[in-house]
Amino acid sequence: MHLYSFEKLEVWEEAKKLAINVYKITREFPNEEKYGLKSQMRRCSISIPSNIAEGTARLTNKDKAHFMTVAYSSAIELLNQTIISKELNFISEKNYKNIRLEVESITNKINSLRNYFLKP
Repeated sequence: MHLYSFEKLEVWEEAKKLAINVYKITREFPNEEKYGLKSQMRRCSISIPSNIAEGTARLTNKDKAHFMTVAYSSAIELLNQTIISKELNFISEKNYKNIRLEVESITNKINSLRNYFLKP
């Protein structure tokens, strides 16, 4: 089986797992959040590995770096929504801490990858 370059990236693998975790965690959200936080968290969590993947397909390093910036921004957006979900008691302390740790690891790796693409 042929692997695309993004499939070989540890950060993509972590981001994909985070998105899957967010989908599982948000299953428990109240029904009235179907189009609110639940939808927002799912969309930005899936945006992280999607932008990493899309960025690796771009031709210039500047384009690649841009997509890493978008992925980073989506991760920060997810963290913000996770904090709000915790304060609304939609997620447990354990899930909150896990998402926070995953986001920290992923954003550090995305930042390193972005800096690599921007090297002169």
